[in-house]
Amino acid sequence: MFLAVPDARGQNGGMTRFIVVPQWQGSPSSRAMTLIDGADAIAGDLPRASCSHVDVPLEAGDEIGTGIHRASSLIHTRRETIEHITGRDETPIVIGGDAGVSVWAIDALAGAGDLAVAWFGAGAPLETPESSETGAFERMALSAVLGRFESELALARDRVAPGGVVLAGVRDDPDPAAVAASGVSLIDSDALDGRPEAVADAIGERTRVFVHISLDVLDPAELAGVAMPAPFGVSPQRLGESIAALRTRHDVVGASITGFAPPRPAAAVDDLGTILRVVSALTKKTA
Repeated sequence: MFLAVPDARGQNGGMTRFIVVPQWQGSPSSRAMTLIDGADAIAGDLPRASCSHVDVPLEAGDEIGTGIHRASSLIHTRRETIEHITGRDETPIVIGGDAGVSVWAIDALAGAGDLAVAWFGAGAPLETPESSETGAFERMALSAVLGRFESELALARDRVAPGGVVLAGVRDDPDPAAVAASGVSLIDSDALDGRPEAVADAIGERTRVFVHISLDVLDPAELAGVAMPAPFGVSPQRLGESIAALRTRHDVVGASITGFAPPRPAAAVDDLGTILRVVSALTKKTA
């Protein structure tokens, strides 16, 4: 089952390039290493000529005094991923792995505060090394994007557009203080399902947008292969409509899809059709 995307052109004029990053070191899940199988399964159904693969360290890595679990391996993967994206006339879609890989892509694409971020996921990854109980980088990903802590793994403050980060599809109750401190706009799962254009509206007049998809934004009845499924998610159709609204109204310069963790490699096939619908929503030509 191959997706016909090699001729699809990104809105920046370049070809679509899939950057496969099977990073697992940022995940807090006991099933973290199944993210490797998930990334490989998705890559297996994408056109080989349009894929590049980042070599992720095999070892877990060390905290190295950062307060971030497995930081040494994450630093290596960050550098390799940014190198795969920077200076290329292609629209990158990063295939994870844990959601931390989105931070590396945003870092590579962020300019002088003009990049907005549409983040689809069940949870609000707004922890910091100081507030986190697990030290898992995946749970700090948006804080890293917003420069809410100082680290080689975080962007400098104001690299993304002020007020330009929208967190959509949330079901887990986020910490109100963290949300207030971050300045993100919050759109819960019910609002997203009822009004797919809500994210595009919240982005406002900004033009350059990065779209991140944590697959747990989808309802578990539609996609089972995530490490920590959350009930009452959105449907693939509504997610596709939300992405379409963003691509119609904004210049989507990059994207990431993360969190596919099939319980065993053979089970991946059950979810690949749904995942490829998400890929298609990000790559098919717009009018």
